Amino acid sequence: QVQLVESGGGLVQAGGSLRLSCAASGPTFRANTMGWFRQAAGKEREFATGISRSGVTTSYADSVKGRFTISRDNAENTVYLQMDSLKPEDTGVYYCAARRAITVARTPPEYDYWGQGTQVTVTS
Repeated sequence: QVQLVESGGGLVQAGGSLRLSCAASGPTFRANTMGWFRQAAGKEREFATGISRSGVTTSYADSVKGRFTISRDNAENTVYLQMDSLKPEDTGVYYCAARRAITVARTPPEYDYWGQGTQVTVTS
């Protein structure tokens, strides 16, 4: 069982930056592929980015590519999401997710564990 707790969300102006963290409990963190998803009000949850168990392989949605950076620290059982050049359309609840598999996946059903989410609001 993996428990995930996100932090770092908040209110920021367009063009600003935020750094989200996801702390994982349990001894198997490094065995999990990790992902960040987001959900805007009234919309479906969508993939933002994912990272392999070693951190070598990453994947980004086109909408965040070049602006967001995912990383992980397996010694600290934490995955990070650095978000730069934020836009109002980045507003939503951001969720951390873990997947008991080798490959990075891009759809919610492929993930096994989820955090409670953290709100990110970008004002224009």
